[in-house]
Amino acid sequence: MNKNIFRSRTVIGAVCILLAVLVCFGITPLFNEGLKAQTEAVRVKAEVIPRGTYITADMVEVYTRGASGMEGSIATSLDEVVGRYTDVELRKYTDVNTAWLSSEPLTQYEYLTRLNGSKVAISVTIPTFAKGGSGKVEAGDIIMLFATDKDTGETTQPPELKYVEVLAATQSSGADKEYQAPVENEEEENPEETLPATITLLVNSEQAQLLAHLEESNSLHLAFVYRGARANAEKFLAAQDAFFAEPEAGDESNQPEAPVDGADGGQPAEGAEEQEVETTDVE
Repeated sequence: MNKNIFRSRTVIGAVCILLAVLVCFGITPLFNEGLKAQTEAVRVKAEVIPRGTYITADMVEVYTRGASGMEGSIATSLDEVVGRYTDVELRKYTDVNTAWLSSEPLTQYEYLTRLNGSKVAISVTIPTFAKGGSGKVEAGDIIMLFATDKDTGETTQPPELKYVEVLAATQSSGADKEYQAPVENEEEENPEETLPATITLLVNSEQAQLLAHLEESNSLHLAFVYRGARANAEKFLAAQDAFFAEPEAGDESNQPEAPVDGADGGQPAEGAEEQEVETTDVE
């Protein structure tokens, strides 16, 4: 038997035993102590807090959780959360990350800060309750616009306005429909003043010119297309942008195609077929 091999195995075995002892009696206790360490964090108490909501004390709670693996940006006191607005939708028992919060209402800044010169924001009047989506339209919706000629009564769907993003729905008082902080002792509002009177849309210059013309010469009627995940909304907007990229965009055969999700066999984008569509007859 080769004694060198035997001695080598003996040394290796001894080293392994020493390492095992070090792990069992040194590192493992420290690791266990770290796992047992507790800290406070803020989590959602309500079933859901929609994006843009003004957070009140009854929506969240402080609880004790393990400190291990907790992100440094997780709120640890109610003062970091209450009185702020959510940038994302929050579900029950979700730890509140301060990066998801804003000190300003979303409608006061968000959609305007997205303007970079490639597109513009333009507002159009909602002529009637039905034509404006029965008061349900809100920021982030993808809508389709129809135009009815005031002289002939003919209704058309301009392909340039097949998929358009809503930036805001504004009441006749001038306040945007959503994301307003609650006001104590607020007087009861006139129901007519709380319904959207105009909608602000994100469009390119060609769409803006068309909308300005239709605002004066036609009666506009909107239909809901999609409300849901931003990734799916972007598919509709990409389909509309592709229409303007076509050299023969004016041809009726080049209508923007509804986006499909290849992952589910070419079905419409998730949630698209479940959206409400307003198609009441024009006046």
